[in-house]
Amino acid sequence: MVRRVAAEILGVGQRSVWFDPDKSGEISAAITRDDVRRLIREGKIAARPPKTISKGRLRARRIQISRGRRRGHGTRKGAHRARAPKKATWIRSIRAIRAKLCEMRDQRKIERADYRTLYRMAKSGYFRSISHLETYVAEKGMLRG
Repeated sequence: MVRRVAAEILGVGQRSVWFDPDKSGEISAAITRDDVRRLIREGKIAARPPKTISKGRLRARRIQISRGRRRGHGTRKGAHRARAPKKATWIRSIRAIRAKLCEMRDQRKIERADYRTLYRMAKSGYFRSISHLETYVAEKGMLRG
């Protein structure tokens, strides 16, 4: 009875209630809720700390993944685009291409007008990569000097 009342007062489950083993006689003599509250105040009854799930294994796994391990076909659950969303892939590639275009314009490797044309082409998804952009510029004779 004392365990149930103490659990209610402490706001924990009955299994989380701790009794001081040296004061078992005094605890068993407690009849009212006020008696139990007094024993809690005196530290003869207390709530055990909650048992938490260890994050150690998770951290170890994250370290392995960051080092490039555990990434094979057997580990993968989602499709390629689920693991790397289309938008994230697009942002990564378009930023690289635009940075290369700015670099080529600032170094005067291409004309400003060609820069605008290439920028619009990049925006429409014409270029697969920086190397594709460079080969296109070289083939079309847009390179200066």
